[in-house]
Amino acid sequence: MAASSALQHPLLAAPRRRRQAHHHLRLLPPPLLVLPRRRGAMRFSSGDGGGKGGSAGALEKRSVPVPVPEVADEKGGGDGSEGEEEVAVDGDGGKLELRWPPWEGLPERYRLMGATSLAFVICNMDKVNLSVAIIPMSHQYGWNSSTAGLVQSSFFWGYALSQLPGGWLAKLIGGRTVLKVGVLAWSLSTAVIPVVAGFMPGLVLSRILVGIGEGVSPSAATDLIARTIPIQERSRAVAVVFGGLSFGSVLGYLFAPPIIQNLGWESVFYIFGLLGVIWCIGFESIKELQSTDSEDILNIEQASTGSNGLISSPVSLKSSDSSLEEMKDSIKGVPWREFFKSKAVWAMIYVHFCGSWGHYTCLSWLPTFFSEELDLNLTEAAWVSILPPLGSMVITSIAAPFADNLISSGVDTTKVRKICQTIAFLSPAAFMMLSSVDLGLPPWVIVAFLTSGLALSSFALAGLYCTHQDISREYASILLGITNTVGAVPGIVGVALTGYLVDTTHSWSMSLFAPSIFFYLTGTVVWLAFFSSEPQDFNKSALDSLTESNQ
Repeated sequence: MAASSALQHPLLAAPRRRRQAHHHLRLLPPPLLVLPRRRGAMRFSSGDGGGKGGSAGALEKRSVPVPVPEVADEKGGGDGSEGEEEVAVDGDGGKLELRWPPWEGLPERYRLMGATSLAFVICNMDKVNLSVAIIPMSHQYGWNSSTAGLVQSSFFWGYALSQLPGGWLAKLIGGRTVLKVGVLAWSLSTAVIPVVAGFMPGLVLSRILVGIGEGVSPSAATDLIARTIPIQERSRAVAVVFGGLSFGSVLGYLFAPPIIQNLGWESVFYIFGLLGVIWCIGFESIKELQSTDSEDILNIEQASTGSNGLISSPVSLKSSDSSLEEMKDSIKGVPWREFFKSKAVWAMIYVHFCGSWGHYTCLSWLPTFFSEELDLNLTEAAWVSILPPLGSMVITSIAAPFADNLISSGVDTTKVRKICQTIAFLSPAAFMMLSSVDLGLPPWVIVAFLTSGLALSSFALAGLYCTHQDISREYASILLGITNTVGAVPGIVGVALTGYLVDTTHSWSMSLFAPSIFFYLTGTVVWLAFFSSEPQDFNKSALDSLTESNQ
């Protein structure tokens, strides 16, 4: 596909002569020498001020051949062939000046993924802040573990309720708009928590609203990935975006304790809520991708090789202000029945439930577990809780390229997803078994076991969390909404049940670890037995079913 759109380099304007502001990319013959690509334009300026016409530091533009990425830049098409990029060079030599900000030369889809990842960083900061603040709040208001569990689980009520509406809205009006509204909703709801904390219904309602705002975000991000990222880059895109959750947990556990100890527990909600509002303002500066850009990416993916490199159906690129009638038609047009006829979808639903049980219960209760079992103070317990998400960031950087490289080398996508998800489940199950058995291990060994197991569970980002886009690009956001709805149930039931079991059994092994081990093991069996990453055309299946019923 020949490149046709223009690139503009505002830093490269030549003072000595008028030139066109746009320089068109063109295909170069294969024998040309290919130099490493420069991310940003560079400028050399001389210090002597010489030059014709008295202009200082006159610049000359030279066309330097560089490789164009396999997927076309949003500002210009391309099909993996070589193109030209301009750099500015002073004929007399001079010092080097790099363009700022450093992401200026990045393709627009990468900047969009980076901004989305940052939203997920803030997302988990607002999720874990209560896990730390719940300790001083419980002391102030006299809550026991059951009440604290109820407060923490209320987040997941809203999280579960918003999954399907979030997936549907992302498909209807686009993930970008849904994500922006979601971030603003959860940020404002976080900021009002100190105001309503003394009134239990108000506190529960505010946490429900935080859950609703955060609940629509995964489907919105999935929609953005499905529209803009080809399958060869998808594992890394998912890892970058959802990996922001782990980084957010690290930042939340790192900064919440000193903020609480120095400014009071109320301040952590004000500060973290403000971050989300700032993100919404900055997100407006990210260019919204045009339909032609996404169509280029679709064409490239359709041309890719491999048994699983095909898309199941075209993605609707329309994001419009639909009328009420169009909205009703869009709901009716979703092939709900066909989703639930698929064994792969049922496997995804159960596995999402199993993974969420271990993740949400540990996310909510690990600071309290470390505080009580290891006799740590608030800051020490929170900082030890940083280790699992910190390990997750390291593992994510390994798992994503591992999966993408296997797929690029011709390994079946289903096999890759099964390998990654199996690692994500069996690893924490094994380490939780070792932590729950009384072997007389020192506390630091238990911390190391839990850190290792929960970190390795991040292989799910190259397993389960890529499968929604794999089997259906068109309905990826809705499929994630379905599985995430069920996946939110452990947050409602599991978090509250763990607090109740701690009060009744006084055993963290029975309360926290045993249920998670059970779900990790059964989830692995279901995944290996029933899941397939083969693309499914749910619209065609629905049409075939309708034809058969009319005969």
